[in-house]
Amino acid sequence: MNLDKRQFLAGSAAFAGASMTWSVKAFGSSAELKASHSVNTTIYAPHMVAKAKGFAAEEGLDLQLTEALGGSKVRKLIAAEQVSYALGDSSHPLQLTNRGKPTKILLATDNRCSYANIVVRKELADKGIDTVEKLAEYKRDGDGKPVIAATGIGSGTWVYGTYVLESFGVNDKFNWVAGGGSKTILGGLKAGKFDAIMAVPAWQFRAMDEGYGAPLYDIANKEAWDKVFGGKIPASVVYVLEDTINANPELAQSYVSAMYKAMQWLGNSSEEEIYKVVGPLMPRFDEALVKREIAYYKKIWQFDASFPKEDFGNGAKVWFRAKTKIKPLDYEAVADMSFLGKAQKA
Repeated sequence: MNLDKRQFLAGSAAFAGASMTWSVKAFGSSAELKASHSVNTTIYAPHMVAKAKGFAAEEGLDLQLTEALGGSKVRKLIAAEQVSYALGDSSHPLQLTNRGKPTKILLATDNRCSYANIVVRKELADKGIDTVEKLAEYKRDGDGKPVIAATGIGSGTWVYGTYVLESFGVNDKFNWVAGGGSKTILGGLKAGKFDAIMAVPAWQFRAMDEGYGAPLYDIANKEAWDKVFGGKIPASVVYVLEDTINANPELAQSYVSAMYKAMQWLGNSSEEEIYKVVGPLMPRFDEALVKREIAYYKKIWQFDASFPKEDFGNGAKVWFRAKTKIKPLDYEAVADMSFLGKAQKA
């Protein structure tokens, strides 16, 4: 077969590109991989650990992490292909798939939603508002509904928060607003801009310790969790566009392997060891608070990173409902555990 010069050069370039992809680790170079999560709190420690402990580098990756300040913003970054991989709420890959961008969940990092906590203003708690139902009846100046903040409308905190309120039959009695990241959402609660917020443990601890917030619904209470959610739910997951996987499956394997190593390290490390890694990345929170949060997550992290079909079924009632407008999907259409399986065997 005869090839002209242009065809030969194009073929050579393609071959060289393919060779580079498959030899990243062999030649000791690094492939840049952009990934994102919502905010730098302990829930996303697997990402921070994968980078800081060198697990990503071991897999031949130069892992670039973006703090998007909201789960819905992470989803938008993935949809726009500004980042390739995300660690975030399990509803986001479902939404992307519904919108014509087939997305896969590659692993789970926890089995209970720690950001389904609701923290109320201490001023209101001191007036006897100590249940979700009582807060629903509270009226702001001008007879307005109580204001509750999620990190963003459509974010994971919003998805789980609306489910909690729906389970109590009071979601229509609240006004939902976007509170943003740590500084703005806590500042809004302290200033009285929000009557309640959806809170990761660090936010809950800080609001309590500084005297401007009190727990209203706390998922650490197993009875409270079971009453609303039933069983285990893979709340935080790694997800990626299917096209991204197909374009470079080896890169997907390297990333999943790094994340699996991070989960294993978290399971085998002390709170002190974990703090030394994630503490410097959470400058807004003092050491004691971060260590409290680490102890909290040690009880709900999914150290084997599995995403079981049964747990997906438990989460389906949260994700697939009229409020979220997420159309039901089968487990097989969502999950790809092949990369995790290889990582576990390695």
